[in-house]
Amino acid sequence: MASPGSGFWSFGSEDGSGDPDNPGTARAWCQVAQKFTGGIGNKLCALLYGDTEKPAEGGGSQTPRAATRKAACACDHKPCSCSKADVNYAFLHATDLLPACDGERPTLAFLQDVMNILLQYVVKSFDRSTKVIDFHYPNELLQEYNWELADQPQNLEEILMHCQTTLKYAIKTGHPRYFNQLSTGLDMVGLAADWLTSTANTNMFTYEIAPVFVLLEYVTLKKMREIIGWPGGSGDGIFSPGGAISNMYAMMIARFKMFPEVKEKGMAAVPRLIAFTSEHSHFSLKKGAAALGIGTDSVILIKCDERGKMIPSDLERRILEAKQKGFVPFLVSATAGTTVYGAFDPLLAVADICKKYKIWMHVDAAWGGGLLMSRKHKWKLSGVERANSVTWNPHKMMGVPLQCSALLVREEGLMQNCNQMHASYLFQQDKHYDLSYDTGDKALQCGRHVDVFKLWLMWRAKGTTGFEAHVDKCLELAEYLYNIIKNREGYEMVFDGKPQHTNVCFWYIPPSLRTLEDNEERMSRLSKVAPVIKARMMEYGTTMVSYQPLGDKVNFFRMVISNPAATHQDIDFLIEEIERLGQDL
Repeated sequence: MASPGSGFWSFGSEDGSGDPDNPGTARAWCQVAQKFTGGIGNKLCALLYGDTEKPAEGGGSQTPRAATRKAACACDHKPCSCSKADVNYAFLHATDLLPACDGERPTLAFLQDVMNILLQYVVKSFDRSTKVIDFHYPNELLQEYNWELADQPQNLEEILMHCQTTLKYAIKTGHPRYFNQLSTGLDMVGLAADWLTSTANTNMFTYEIAPVFVLLEYVTLKKMREIIGWPGGSGDGIFSPGGAISNMYAMMIARFKMFPEVKEKGMAAVPRLIAFTSEHSHFSLKKGAAALGIGTDSVILIKCDERGKMIPSDLERRILEAKQKGFVPFLVSATAGTTVYGAFDPLLAVADICKKYKIWMHVDAAWGGGLLMSRKHKWKLSGVERANSVTWNPHKMMGVPLQCSALLVREEGLMQNCNQMHASYLFQQDKHYDLSYDTGDKALQCGRHVDVFKLWLMWRAKGTTGFEAHVDKCLELAEYLYNIIKNREGYEMVFDGKPQHTNVCFWYIPPSLRTLEDNEERMSRLSKVAPVIKARMMEYGTTMVSYQPLGDKVNFFRMVISNPAATHQDIDFLIEEIERLGQDL
């Protein structure tokens, strides 16, 4: 594939204008829009209100019922700034917006009010005085609102209200005190990129309908392969709908590499295949095996040490067992950043075993791949350069808005050969441009969302050093939490030693359990503590952190940090909140 070149494509190494909870003025919200959208909102205001005249009030009303805008007129000046009539959303429907005749002004008014709703939500997401969640039970939400779909259209006033209601009950995943999932935070440049992507509304299968996005995918995947350590960024890759699909791609390509006839003849034409992964690995490996007809029984779970790392000697033992039974080992999936413990498998030792037995080595770095951006922490993935394929989710540790997952493959052309079907209505061979940029035939999907632009634009805005600072800060916050609670009364660590990732796993021990003997009764009572505290967190709306059991360990908290908005004060708050909510248990 020819290189797109350098220059534009290449990578570089609450002043609030009014209270967002109140309607505010149009001028104030234009200023907020300009602040958060780089002037796009201000240009919309100019289109709506004219270049020189902006009304003093009535702009970003929180209650759409009261919102009015100037209607389109019959003059020749576009966009016009004259005032002919007021627009009342109660009398407007989607059919009055573009491409309707004279739909320009109501469209701009409607989109500006949608933008106002979004900007208010963005500002609130970073306000620590607001709730992370306004929790209601499913039956309450179902009864409180009519969510059913109807035959007749609703007016735009009702549509705006639906937007507000939806965000009212949404989880503020960008809130500095939201620690519930691996994907947290709300990046402003990534958000802007997502808006642009939706506006462009195209598909990724051919260069002819997504020229810039296809080139950006080429550039970005090449850069990621360089960071992994493949010479010159050689190889292949694709952005997929999440790490589970990326892992399934890897399993599918590994199978094709060993038995290419499986593509036409199916599993009946190949011997019993066996995949190996750690007992702490992601469940998607078994899901992929089920989807591909390999079967979950053909995924062998390898023992881990007390820190959650795969034990290489057990991997080799299980490979030999499978071969003795006449089965064919075809894939080892090592994990770089397990979901619960944040453990990094010993990739160099795994690579040696895969080389010895000629087995495809995949690294699931969905969670840990972001550490490759950090000079301080990338050593934890030593050996990843020896992998045949790597899953890397920038929507996790790197804070790119969901979804953004990449599957990187060391051998160029293998993914294309595995998946291509030569659909002649899309991939004509006599097009007038370089057909290597028609990447859709190497994907399982036909329709494929543009996921690359968020990552590319954020990378341009931050540089590699910006992502490095992001990663380093999050890991420093995790170490800060660990240092506070490791010897604090009422806390027990799930495993000894400083965590390798931002995963901090611990039990909170209420006063009533601290003097009990370590027996079955204590474990039974302790297993109920984390779920109750989590439920109270959600009902108060103050913070969110995940919990789970693992193996013989009863429910414990798994704290993860990927949001650069979090601070030491937020970690202190979390500890105090756990103690406040759990002291009476």
